[in-house]
Formats: sequence, C-alpha cells, structure tokens
Amino acid sequence: MNSSSPRRRVRALAFGIACALSLPLAAQAQTSGSTSGNVSAREQQLEQRVDQLEQELAQLKGMIQAQKAAQPAPAAAPAAQAQNVAAAPASAKPVFTSAPGVSVALHGFINASAFSQNKSFTYGNGQNALFPVPGSQGSLSGVDVRNTRFWLDFSGAKFAGDWVGGGRIEMDFFGGFNGTGAYSRQQITPRLRQAYMDLTNPLTGTTIRIGQQWDLMFPLNSPTSLAHIAFPLGFASGYGGWRFPGIVWMQDLNHGSSGPAWRLDLGAFDGSWSGPGNNVNYLSAGNAGFRPQVEARLSVKDKNWLVYGAGHYSRIDLRGVGGDAPTPIKSDLKSTGYEIGGSWKPGPWDFKGVAYTGRALGEIFGAMSQFGDIQESGGFVQGGYHFTPNWSLYAFYAYASPDNNDVIRWLGHGSTGLLKNRQAALSLQYAAGAYELGVELLHDKLDSTSNGIDRKTTTGNQVSLNALYHF
Repeated sequence: MNSSSPRRRVRALAFGIACALSLPLAAQAQTSGSTSGNVSAREQQLEQRVDQLEQELAQLKGMIQAQKAAQPAPAAAPAAQAQNVAAAPASAKPVFTSAPGVSVALHGFINASAFSQNKSFTYGNGQNALFPVPGSQGSLSGVDVRNTRFWLDFSGAKFAGDWVGGGRIEMDFFGGFNGTGAYSRQQITPRLRQAYMDLTNPLTGTTIRIGQQWDLMFPLNSPTSLAHIAFPLGFASGYGGWRFPGIVWMQDLNHGSSGPAWRLDLGAFDGSWSGPGNNVNYLSAGNAGFRPQVEARLSVKDKNWLVYGAGHYSRIDLRGVGGDAPTPIKSDLKSTGYEIGGSWKPGPWDFKGVAYTGRALGEIFGAMSQFGDIQESGGFVQGGYHFTPNWSLYAFYAYASPDNNDVIRWLGHGSTGLLKNRQAALSLQYAAGAYELGVELLHDKLDSTSNGIDRKTTTGNQVSLNALYHF
C-alpha cells in the first residue's frame, strides 16, 4: 500500500468536515439578509474553524507518523522468493536465508554433566558410558560436554510440480579428543551425525529422505535422560539402531483424515560389518556384493500415544569384498531383527517401552556390539511422573540377553564374551523455559566370559549432575 494513502484520507475527511460546517453558516447568511458586517463576522468564524481543522489535521498526521515509526518495516523480497518460503513446512521457523527461497533454522542444545563412577565403561566414561568394562578397577570423576549438539534445518526449496525440498545437517562433539596429550581432553572434535535432503509432496503426504540418517530400527521413543543423549540409556543393551547413508520413503497412509495418523517407512541403507577388510573404505563384509540393509517400519500416532513395529534384513558375505578372507565358522550369514515399541502419556505420567529379537545384529549395535551369528532378545521400559510443570522423576530398566552358546561360539571372531546385561537408572529433573537441570543415578550389571567356561559379573555405577540449554 502507498504510504501517502492515510494522509490523503485524513485530508479528505477534514475537507468534508469543513464543508459540512460551512453549509449551515452560508444558508443563514442568505436567508437573514444580514449586512456586510455580519457576513464579515461569519467569514471570520469560518476562517477560525478552518484553522482549527488544519491544526487537528496536523495532529492526525503526527499520530500516523508515530505509529509508522513504531512498526517494523516489512522486508522486501522478490515475488518468487516469497512464494517458495510460503511453501516451506510451518515447523521450519527461518533464522536466516541462504539460496533464493530457502530458509535456514539453527537449533541445538548445550549439555554439561559432572559425573563420578566406580568403573570404566564401554564406549567411554562420562556421557557415553553404556556398560562396564569386564573386570575394570578404579573410580574416576570429571565433567563432560560432548553431548552438545547443533543442527541446521533447510526448507523452502522448490523441486518440481507439487514437490518441495529441505534437509538437515547435524553435528555433536563425540568425534574423539584432539590427540592424547595433557590438554587434549579439553579440545574435543566435532562429529557428523546426520546429513540428509528431503523431497516432500504435501498434497500426498509423501517424503523421500536421501543421505545419512537414523535407520528404522532405532526407537521412535528413545529414553529420557539429561546425561545420556547421544549414547542413550540402554543403547546396545536393550535396543539398537545406528545412522547410515541411505534412502527412506515415508508415506502417510491416511493423509488428510482425522484421527490417529498412520505412516509406513521403507528404507535401504549402506552395508555394515566389522571386517574383514577396511571398515573405513567400504571394503568390509557388509559392503561385499552390493548388499544393503533393508528395513521397514509401520507406526500409528495419536495425541498422547504412539505404537510402531519395525523389521530389519541384510546378508553378510564374511569372505569380504575380495572373496578370499578366511571364514573359520561360516562364509556368510543373515542379519534379521524385529522390534515393537510405544509410548503413552496419560495426564502427568509418561511411559515408554521397546521389545526386540533378532540374529546377527551387531551392525546396528545389537548384542552389545558383538559381531557374529548371535541370536538375542531384549528391551527397555521407562516410567516418568510430572509432580509439577517443572519437576519430574523417571525410572528406567533395560535388558539384553544374547544366546550364550552363540556368543561363546563366536569368541575371537567378532564376539568378546558379553553374555547378559541389566541396566537401571533413576533421574530427578527440573525444567524451566529453555533450561533443564537434573541428577541421575545409573547402575549396570554385566555377565561375561573370556574363555567360554568361566563366568564373571561386573557392576558399575555412575552418578551425574546435568544441565541442558535448548536453543
């Protein structure tokens, strides 16, 4: 709208008022036959009234200018750019822009944990502690910030027809430490978590995701914790899943209808296994013969509950890419897995759970990351209660039970002799705005063997004070 339009309307209004006031005075002059002196007096009255109206007009102009100064000026954008941004998902709140029509949102969190534990843990101590190292000794403490994470969400790119684009780049700081020297622990290395592009058709409820992303066996309802986020509670010893490059087709089955939302996901992911060959140059058994991991997941979600089921399949050639690696037990194997899970939030309560079974799931963190033709089953449950909008308490338990005979059979060929794991955790949390504070107690009990005959039970405990800030 032209900025001078309000001024024109005000002037027209003032002119109309002046004319309306002058008509009765002019009529009175004509009917009374008054003298020229009286006419002059009335003209003076009209002039005074016009002067008063001009002053009121000036005041109205000043008010309009003050209102315009108080309002932020709209950003000028080309028509094509505005159209593309309007096509972006409503959840992608733009922070800044990159290519024409593409909005970029920066999000993440800062997480710090002060911890103390009485054993060394597998995958690392602190925020990536999962279960104790068999037979480890000695207590330790420290402060860990590696859960800290940020990501960029891209949205608004036009693809073709009714299809629009988007994507995500996500990083945290579990890429290791910068060397092994005295000061390396304070110079942690970034790690790429996810990097994918989305092609979405909002009319049909279809999304195609290409790039590195979570596979479909990773739970949709991962446990709540302020200490164990990147390496969640129960991970590798109650459920599995990992991030792989691949492609996933996601389809809303009752798109546009009311009631629970049904969705089917189908995915194919990069092959994976622990050798033989070079694991960092696509030469492992999981990549031999172009054999990707194939997975599917069906989910249904309503306002306060979620239920889903997932399946996994891949075939592993243990002779490797060259076909000549020694295979002391068998030349190939099938990796299969099945999972059901769900969550429910009745009032102040919060419940989550997963149960799974499968064979040869080491490639997706199954069997406590043991590689071999190992049958296993397990799962986790978590219950939470919100005492107030700020205070909540969570209790967690996870269980993993690989087949002991399979574990012992594959000792030295991918298995490290981990037989059974039980993990429990209790956390008290306080949330206010973008901040969350809490204390968490973790207890883990692991059964293992090093020779297939003797058994050893190792228990590990960790207590942590945690702070989280979302942005």
